[in-house]
Amino acid sequence: MRLPYMSRRLITIHLSNGRRTINFLPLSFSIHTEENKKPGKEKMSDTKSKFLEAYFVLKSELLHDPAFEFTDDSRKWVERMLDYNVPGGKLNRGLSVIDSYKLLKEGKELTDDEIFLASALGWCIEWLQAYFLLLDDIMDNSHTRRGQPCWFRQPKIGMIAVNDGLILRNHIPRVLKKHFGGKPYYVDLLDLFNEVEFQTASGQMIDLITTHEGEKDLSKYSLPLHHRIVQYKTAYYSFYLPVACALLMAGENLDNHIEVKNILIEMGTYFQVQDDYLDCFGDPEVIGKVGTDIEDFKCSWLVVKALELASEEQKQLLHENYGKADPASVAKVKELYTSLDLQGVFAEYERTSYENIIKRIEAHSSKAVQAVLKSFLTKIYKRQK
Repeated sequence: MRLPYMSRRLITIHLSNGRRTINFLPLSFSIHTEENKKPGKEKMSDTKSKFLEAYFVLKSELLHDPAFEFTDDSRKWVERMLDYNVPGGKLNRGLSVIDSYKLLKEGKELTDDEIFLASALGWCIEWLQAYFLLLDDIMDNSHTRRGQPCWFRQPKIGMIAVNDGLILRNHIPRVLKKHFGGKPYYVDLLDLFNEVEFQTASGQMIDLITTHEGEKDLSKYSLPLHHRIVQYKTAYYSFYLPVACALLMAGENLDNHIEVKNILIEMGTYFQVQDDYLDCFGDPEVIGKVGTDIEDFKCSWLVVKALELASEEQKQLLHENYGKADPASVAKVKELYTSLDLQGVFAEYERTSYENIIKRIEAHSSKAVQAVLKSFLTKIYKRQK
């Protein structure tokens, strides 16, 4: 969505419950989300509209945080950084908090305050995602993200992006304190975000130390290692965190939902296998980035499966070409993947994973929780981006 440019005059936002009034001086009102870049896209849903409205409220609060004395230049910098990095994706993680909370309330109409609070938690996850991706792009030396140049590759940004990542991360507790400081589950929210961030950073560490320059050794790559990286690097923050936020808002104790966590982690593993597959076989125009897992010597599901299925001669080809940036080496690896029919192997994996996850979901005693889990699975099954 691109909101029209608005002149720099004082803007007042009154949310419909009348309890939240924000006065601020906008620097710009331009937001792009992947979904709304599509030509002919239908009008966005009411939920998404309210979710985006909450972004402007939270952004304004952060740009006028009394804990820091902003200059005009620093406020402009942070706003530009936020608009470039936070709302530009599909927003699935953030919107999933609202969707999950609605399903847990089993059809009861949500108040405006509940929608705003669920949106605020959703945006905290989007902020966390932006922080992870911004630093991940630097570590991977990536070129594009969401169909545009990575933030650190923008003119005059460079390694200032590292500090921008730290600002993104530190915005999260500011939002939580302001809007949830008086809630009985406030400490649980802080613990949840801190724990998930630690798990994700640790998963990133495992991923990075297996791809050291000068220490490339395919023999250490295996399905258990891939699963471990995926579980910690992706599944906790992308799948468990949104549902855990909704459960806490609904007054639930997370210790009573260990099986829900386990199902979501399995779903997150399936999601990352899809990501690995799309990195090689997906259309860059659709997925919004040029895949570089082969060049980056990533412990990808594709290379792990190739090592399982390859002959000694084919393994030698992998050892000689995997992890090299030249197009000829990348082409040889992709040709090998095709000759091993990894497209067919993936299709079978996707089918069996879906069937197993559905079976586990339907064994859960709560129909509301079942609905939450099925809504997640529906969003990712056979996705193309």
